[in-house]
Amino acid sequence: MSTTTLEKTEAGPTPAAQPSRRARRRGERGPLGAALLHGGLALASLIALAPVAWLVFLSLGPDKDDYLHPGKILGKITFSNYSFVLEHTGFFDWFKSTMIVALGTTFIGVFVAATTGYAVSRMRFPGYKSLMWVLLLTQAFPIAILIVPMYEIFSELGLIDTYWSLIVINCTTAVPYSAWLLKGYFDTIPFEIDEAGRVDGLTPFGTFFRLILPLARPGLAVAGFYNFITAVSEVAFATTFMLDDSKYTFAVGLQTFVSEHDAQWNYMAATAVLIAIPVSVFFYLVQKNLVTGLTAGGTKG
Repeated sequence: MSTTTLEKTEAGPTPAAQPSRRARRRGERGPLGAALLHGGLALASLIALAPVAWLVFLSLGPDKDDYLHPGKILGKITFSNYSFVLEHTGFFDWFKSTMIVALGTTFIGVFVAATTGYAVSRMRFPGYKSLMWVLLLTQAFPIAILIVPMYEIFSELGLIDTYWSLIVINCTTAVPYSAWLLKGYFDTIPFEIDEAGRVDGLTPFGTFFRLILPLARPGLAVAGFYNFITAVSEVAFATTFMLDDSKYTFAVGLQTFVSEHDAQWNYMAATAVLIAIPVSVFFYLVQKNLVTGLTAGGTKG
């Protein structure tokens, strides 16, 4: 009788399965990269906000020389600078003039830039490429050499010391850039929309106003914000062309706090903070469309 010997091999303990690392997706940042990114953004935010915080802090000091000793402001913080600016200066006249000029520049400038950008984007006429380069060339001339000839032109037209003079001049500065921006945005809108509008019986103007402009709202918001900021911050032409104190804009009104031998920095700081309020409100109204408009406007050119 034969016996069969069964050899049993004792298997050792099965090692525990090692947890597999999750594969990092393409473009996904690691913990170190995310920390560096957020740290850089936080640092950039602090750098951007530091001048604004410093301006607000100086506006709370009651004396004009407090900027030389900022540590002493904490013990005597007051809002008297704001009350003085609002009650004893032409602040509200400056506000009215600035809004008239800024809103006039915004509406007229955006309209001209939109029609120009749309025409160059959709129509092929002799010189359409040269037109955009001519608009760009106008930005190459410094303001200093334009003031004298423009002053003579507006003087002949009787527009000195009028809001129209500043509106027209600000448009000449803002329209070229806005036209380039909107032309790039109109290029991203399919041509089929124009063709569909014409099939439905719309005229070219009807297609532009009823179909294209609603789709171009982000680009229009960016152009409008640029025109508004250009008009609010313009100094050279406003100082030269506005002679009546009641027609000063904010930029010119700030200069009234500076004399040949003295500067009232506390009042200037308070006025600058108050000026930032309408600009911030306008930014809040258009900020939803700013990012979309800026990115889409640069996709084609």
